[in-house]
Amino acid sequence: MHNKIRELRARYDLTQEELARKVNVRRETIVFLEKNKYNPSLKLAHDISRVFNLNIEEIFIFEDPEY
Repeated sequence: MHNKIRELRARYDLTQEELARKVNVRRETIVFLEKNKYNPSLKLAHDISRVFNLNIEEIFIFEDPEY
């Protein structure tokens, strides 16, 4: 899964720390999300989508696994 968090933070002029505070997680969680090393819970994905006023699908790109 990929995401657009880094791009959206830049557009909204938010630091990783500020976004982390808004969604009640540690800054490191945002770092791991941006590096695609962590898949968020549904609640965290929802909270992030509310910060940016977008649908979850507009932020997180789910890819089908290759068979």
